[in-house]
Amino acid sequence: MDGRTLFDQLKDIATEQRNPASMRIDAASIGEILAIINNEDKRVAHAVEEELPYIERAVQLVIEALKAGGRLIYVGAGTSGRLGVLDAVECPPTFGTDPEQIQGMIAGGERAMFRAQEGAEDHERNGANDIDAKETNPTDVVCGIAASLRTPYVVGAVKQAKTRRAKTIYVTTNPRSKLYSQEFLELHRAIDVAICPVVGPEVIMGSTRMKSGTAQKLVLNMITTATMVRLGKVYENMMIDLQMTNRKLEERSKRVIMTITDLDYEAAARALHDAGGHVKTALVMIKAGVTKAEAEKRLDKSHGFVRVAIEGEGRRNA
Repeated sequence: MDGRTLFDQLKDIATEQRNPASMRIDAASIGEILAIINNEDKRVAHAVEEELPYIERAVQLVIEALKAGGRLIYVGAGTSGRLGVLDAVECPPTFGTDPEQIQGMIAGGERAMFRAQEGAEDHERNGANDIDAKETNPTDVVCGIAASLRTPYVVGAVKQAKTRRAKTIYVTTNPRSKLYSQEFLELHRAIDVAICPVVGPEVIMGSTRMKSGTAQKLVLNMITTATMVRLGKVYENMMIDLQMTNRKLEERSKRVIMTITDLDYEAAARALHDAGGHVKTALVMIKAGVTKAEAEKRLDKSHGFVRVAIEGEGRRNA
């Protein structure tokens, strides 16, 4: 794409427009600057709310993929790429997932997490090559993240993922109508679910690390959190598939047991030890009054859902 074509494309993108509310921000006091930013940020949650039906469809795709042994692979550049990587790396300590299950790809590779790699996002082939390198397959879901909609690296990755028969999600803060336009028809055809929270122009024109980044973070949080809840990684509203890889997580595991069962610290520590360090097993042992072997059997039968293991098959959706 030549410079003039790119110029014409950018000038029509929602995230590249000027925000009337911040036209005099350069003359504002610190307090006024913060108020402007805060007022604009208030729009983000509502924009995400409008997309809940599409986020639900995306979550269903991810659940099906992980159940089938597939992966969720985030793809982005710059801020969008960093947000995808961040969401991916937070899942193992939070939900006890295998690091291979949820992954993040960023244009420019690992170095781009800490220092911008200018130009890395400019070629669709780079994204396609990275998808090929991941050996993406029909059990996977690839989620492209591009505030501007048009990021070549992300577009190339998603199109290649569809060629490899993976399911595809696209998160952008430009309107869905733009995605459906003739200009993006080829990309549109490669997407199974588009999530398009329209947050409006940024306080600083084009600085999509602001409202757009916040909206993307909210959406990614929803996708993985809702998925993990429906995969049995949560009991009541507590993380129960913790990996005790450090002292903090070990103590958090004890606190989870104490909170749910009303045991004191010493009793919770003993229960965790008797369960082989497995929080789910300890909870079923205590709440159902069964042995470790019986608790493990119940958890296996319930596919890891603690509530079902404790209360029986009929209470799964209680």
